[in-house]
Amino acid sequence: MIPFEALHGIKLPQLALGPYQQTNIAHVEEMLQEMHNIGQFLKDNFLQARARMKQYVDQKSREKSFQIRDWTFKMMGDVSYQLEDTCLGQIHHHVYYVSLLKKKIGRGEVPIENFQNLIKRMRAEISMETAIETSGEMAKSGYRTMVNTLGWFHSLKSQVMEKILICFMLVLLCLKCKECSSSTESVQYSAINCRKHTAVLTDFGGNGDGKTSNTAAFRAAIANLSTVAADGGALLIVPPGKWLTGSFNLISQFTLYIHNEAVLLASQDEADYPLIDPLPSYGTGRDAAGKRFASLIFGTNLTDVVVTGGNGTIDGQGDIWWKKFRGKQLKNTRPYLFEIMFSNQVQISNLTLINSPSWNVHPVYCKDVIIEGLRIIAPVDSPNTDGINPDSCTNTRIRDSYVVSGDDCIAVKSGWDQYGIKFGMPTQHLSIKRFTCISPDSAVIALGSEMSGGIQDVRAEDITAINSQSGIRIKSGPGRGAYVKDIYVKGFEMNTMEYAFWMTGSYGSHPDEGYDPNALPIIQNINYRDIIGKNVTTAGNLAGIQGDPYTGICISNVTLDMASILSDKPKKQPWNCTDIAGTSSRVSPQPCDLLADKQPGKSVDCAFPADTLPIDNVQLKTCQG
Repeated sequence: MIPFEALHGIKLPQLALGPYQQTNIAHVEEMLQEMHNIGQFLKDNFLQARARMKQYVDQKSREKSFQIRDWTFKMMGDVSYQLEDTCLGQIHHHVYYVSLLKKKIGRGEVPIENFQNLIKRMRAEISMETAIETSGEMAKSGYRTMVNTLGWFHSLKSQVMEKILICFMLVLLCLKCKECSSSTESVQYSAINCRKHTAVLTDFGGNGDGKTSNTAAFRAAIANLSTVAADGGALLIVPPGKWLTGSFNLISQFTLYIHNEAVLLASQDEADYPLIDPLPSYGTGRDAAGKRFASLIFGTNLTDVVVTGGNGTIDGQGDIWWKKFRGKQLKNTRPYLFEIMFSNQVQISNLTLINSPSWNVHPVYCKDVIIEGLRIIAPVDSPNTDGINPDSCTNTRIRDSYVVSGDDCIAVKSGWDQYGIKFGMPTQHLSIKRFTCISPDSAVIALGSEMSGGIQDVRAEDITAINSQSGIRIKSGPGRGAYVKDIYVKGFEMNTMEYAFWMTGSYGSHPDEGYDPNALPIIQNINYRDIIGKNVTTAGNLAGIQGDPYTGICISNVTLDMASILSDKPKKQPWNCTDIAGTSSRVSPQPCDLLADKQPGKSVDCAFPADTLPIDNVQLKTCQG
């Protein structure tokens, strides 16, 4: 272990850096190399310190309590590992920023004030001499506390005291850093478009302590980047940390990147969410009449907008909202985590979303939408925490995502009763692949119930359902109008389901008394094939509307193993069918008569389109920032 005084010799070359005009790539590379050297120095000496601390404590405590010895070493070891992680994180934090600086210098786009502020901050935060000079008394105080707690430490020699002081110096040094970063020197991600300009949230006053509000920082950062977004696009990086924030708006030609060690914490204060008008295709709020709270991440009338990350997390902290909803204490509709309106070229990907106050992802009135690599989790009893709700959208793809929800995992929508009929914008050309859902009280894929603008050409394949109420559900009723047609599903695995297939023609929720009960929906050309289910309670509960049957239903190559029900009650029929018409082939258990096999003995597959949707052909680019 080096002597304590050696810490005074650790310096970074920023003291030798000249003014902005004299700084070049060579200076920055020198700084990066020195930071890597310091990081390795810390790792090596922490390892040596732990070994020597263990040896010394063992030796000095043989005649003392073994319990105290073991507790002492565990405490010192745990603290040592935490200090090492924290201190290396502090170094890596600055490696991260200097690497960005290097790229910006190379492109000639570093504003002089930004560079000068960065150098000033690094001089203050990295200098170990400064840390030692300013924190000596605090370290001594901490040492005295340890001595008072463990009296037998009075016998420690000066060498051990030096080690303890070094640990205190290092932790105090690391605490000077407001946020830490991983060793990633730049971020790499996949997106519809890459960006020319890059900024980090901390450049605009962001504080990742989990307590300080960053609403103003997000808004300032995005406002600043809006001035350059038209020139090749803009990227805002959310670095490691916990970033408390209220609602903020996105811009066009913009990417928000959330680091894998970053967590966005949604504010639980209603005042942090502006009130906005109801959606024109809904006419009113979903939780209460009138206005609704803006989503945490919101945007409207945008082109080319991306929210992605290295599987960073957005925590909606929804429990307080759920309690208010259940207690009927809300005067306005709860915020969603994402809502993007009237936009095109939208991408939301590679994120973990947890505990949304209500719906998680809601693209509405959008075109060319890519949603992939999402992990969405909420308590299975949380109210209305739908996973992904494409609403009046055209050309959308959902890929490689996993949802645990208190409501539908995917709910395809297009407006509510008379408002949706008047607005007249369908959801169409929707592709869903490689999707997994757990939703004990709702559907894996729901079509409706708000479908009054129409739903057409939905293609779902390679779907997994676990412990969910229903695999595929069509929800509609008098008053909805419009249509659900040209629906294609294949390659569906179900395990522990109440219903494999469910159609409801009597869904009764309405926005107000102004709906038209004579506006009846058209449900036709519904195709399900290549489906396996285990532990299924009811194969199909299919109910259309009297006088308005659901037609063109086709089910083929389906094998459902029915659940064993230990009860004195009569055994339920596997199929219940009213007001529907269709056909089946190779289905077990045998369907109801309204779905009779029209060509017994022949193998007939239900339709599935052979072409690909335009959105399926979009290739994401590999980008760096």
